[in-house]
Amino acid sequence: MAKSIMLMGTSSHVGKSILTTALCRIFRQEGKRVVPFKAQNMALNSYVTLDGREMGRAQVAQAEAAGLAPEVHMNPVLLKPTGNSQSQVIIMGEPVGNMSAREYHKGYSLKAWGAVEEALDVLQENYDLLVIEGAGSPAEINLKANDIVNMRVAKHLRAPVLLIADIDRGGALASLVGTLELLDEEERALVKGLVINKFRGDVTLLMPALDFLEEKTGKPVLGVVPHIEQLGIDEEDSVSLDEKHYGDGAAHSDQLRIAVIRTPKLSNFTDFDALANEPDVALYYVGTPRELGMPDLILLPGSKNTTEDLLYIRESGLEDAIRARVTEGTPLFGICGGYQMLGSVVRDPLHTESEHDETAGFGYLPIETSFAATKRLRQVTASADLPFLGMRIAGTGLPGYEIHMGETRFIEDVHRPFRIVSAAGTAVDLLDGAVSADGLVVGTYIHGVFDDDNFRRALLNRLRVRCGREELPVQYRYRAEKERAYDRLAETVRTSLDMEKLREIVEERR
Repeated sequence: MAKSIMLMGTSSHVGKSILTTALCRIFRQEGKRVVPFKAQNMALNSYVTLDGREMGRAQVAQAEAAGLAPEVHMNPVLLKPTGNSQSQVIIMGEPVGNMSAREYHKGYSLKAWGAVEEALDVLQENYDLLVIEGAGSPAEINLKANDIVNMRVAKHLRAPVLLIADIDRGGALASLVGTLELLDEEERALVKGLVINKFRGDVTLLMPALDFLEEKTGKPVLGVVPHIEQLGIDEEDSVSLDEKHYGDGAAHSDQLRIAVIRTPKLSNFTDFDALANEPDVALYYVGTPRELGMPDLILLPGSKNTTEDLLYIRESGLEDAIRARVTEGTPLFGICGGYQMLGSVVRDPLHTESEHDETAGFGYLPIETSFAATKRLRQVTASADLPFLGMRIAGTGLPGYEIHMGETRFIEDVHRPFRIVSAAGTAVDLLDGAVSADGLVVGTYIHGVFDDDNFRRALLNRLRVRCGREELPVQYRYRAEKERAYDRLAETVRTSLDMEKLREIVEERR
């Protein structure tokens, strides 16, 4: 039976996901068959597995760090907020319906516990070590009775727990002591160590505080992890998105400015991480017309509620600002929900996402989209034939995935820039996306299309030439740099924690 170690936090966004990723990499490097697990995620960023099921993005990064292909057993329950305190509930990768927060927490969550147990059984049979991530805080008194992601998991496995606090936001000592005080005796006994995360400065100055913590709580402090700049690892939630740059002022004179339209229900913003890491790109998020500035490219991202986000863009004045830039010749590229918005109309006759029956789109592409009750989930491989700023960008073997509710039909002929040659592991021949007649507006359903190094660089070079700059060879190798980022993270955490004590905790008899 597999051993386990569980990471819980004093609040959300203290670094549980990143430290779980680090431990997956560390134990993999030590030769263990290690697997990540999080019983329940709430996130708009998700991923499609090889077998066409949906899971949280953080467990995908953790699986990559562990050298594994992502599978839904790593994240059996996923909640995707749709608005108005509603979420789409996804169990073992399949949507089971939309529920209010009250409906889920008061009635359904304990039913979902069966999927959690099933997933844990599978992972325990196939791996040596489970590295488990909690959610939020285990001491939320109003949620504990129906909790399926924190102490219920730890008790089920008798898993030792590390409690993590973010010192960068302040109040770390109080949050650790207070969290332990709010746990019951059995839960406190499961906490085997404390971790201080995101520390800046001279750690020796912190030693009196660490001594106090150990004396006050009776728990060992396993280490102090420094704040790590520019991790280069996928993030999944809107809290992470809040930390991303806004406005047009950060670009150097030799950088391309790429604006991502930020909407309330923006999803899969990891689509743009590879672009953000290019040295000749300043990528920024835009929530108001004033922030748009004078970009070289505008990106319209995916959405968990396409209709509501489209209306937000219109009512905020962003639509007029975008139109003004496109009229001046700025290219506009939409992915998934953003692609749907570029058409003439978005229909929702079954009220799958909103109460609006029909909403006018931007009208740049000759397409109409209607939402259906079923979701398309599949990994794909595609080729590209994209006319863009006076040249055609060609590419083969572009990996990506589809994850959308809508079905799109064409109301007149238009160039289709992508050809899907493999879907869910089966050879196919399907056209995808559309390009406006003037070549300025592009849309596709393929998430991850910018992850391909050659396609991404070709598109950036067309923008560079347009700005009077020379073309560049590939500057950033996305997959290779991610692997280096996992190794860098693992080394930082390994040298920051008492690994000998951590191994003792993992190996300790229950």
